[in-house]
Amino acid sequence: MWPLRHEPAVGHRESGICADLGLLRGARGLAFRNQDILHGRQQLARAALMRREEAVRGYMAFAHELADRAGTAVLRHFRRRLAVEDKAGGGEPYDPVTAADRAAERAMRAAIAKAYPDHGIIGEEFGARAGAGSLSWVLDPIDGTRAFIMGSPLWGTLIGLVEDGVPILGVADQPFMRERFWGVGGRAHLRGGDGKTRRLKTRPCPELAQAVLTSTHPDLFAQRGEAAAFARVKERARLTRYGGDCYGYCLLAAGFVDIVIEVGLKPYDVIPLIPVVEGAGGQITTWKGEPPLAGGRVLATGDRRVHAQALALLGGSS
Repeated sequence: MWPLRHEPAVGHRESGICADLGLLRGARGLAFRNQDILHGRQQLARAALMRREEAVRGYMAFAHELADRAGTAVLRHFRRRLAVEDKAGGGEPYDPVTAADRAAERAMRAAIAKAYPDHGIIGEEFGARAGAGSLSWVLDPIDGTRAFIMGSPLWGTLIGLVEDGVPILGVADQPFMRERFWGVGGRAHLRGGDGKTRRLKTRPCPELAQAVLTSTHPDLFAQRGEAAAFARVKERARLTRYGGDCYGYCLLAAGFVDIVIEVGLKPYDVIPLIPVVEGAGGQITTWKGEPPLAGGRVLATGDRRVHAQALALLGGSS
């Protein structure tokens, strides 16, 4: 006899098919819901990014305003007779300060307190003021006061903004020559005396033998081992020139200098310059190759190849 084949009842078949269809519809609905959630998250991320970019643009515009205010205060005193005080203690190197330094920092501090009362301030002349949030302005009203008091234009006003200690923008302004350098968002620019703005880019320099090196003054390499370390780099560079303070870093960002080597810097001497150098494609670190947020011994270069060579010769000194 043929074996009997049991067919499921029609009702059972239909209920099974309906269950399968229900599962399929449920899976599709879940997929659509997941897509909606993902799309919503992407929209929120885009909106947050747009708000962030808008906020940074506002901070950058305000930094330009600060530079204008500082420039007005400083130029009243430049190449005019003015009293100079020495901030240094007994036995310390000469550290001049003038009414121009103080007037410029006061002008910037007043503007920050009015526009962003919750922001912190770190300034050379009047110290630090803690903020309520993660943002702090870093101010050096005249970087290069020695140049300023002798009538040389190789000084500048430095303005930086840090978020949780990380620089997000920086300005180096030279109001007498009407040159302003700034970096933000991974780019650096210069507005020259003609009023035109152009993008800054460091130049290629594959080896030290082709490099132009600058530093503020050889006497600054006074600590043990500093002068010898600097000499090792200087002996291999094509050309070395002194003077310039912050302006040397600006020339590096503009593609005219290849290496800047400094020592004894404070945070306000270097933090505003980091976005300018890096935005132009350069590299700026300590002599150990670390972020130079605390100042100290600093190396800036326009080409990573020559940076590695200079670091090796500096010997990783602390």
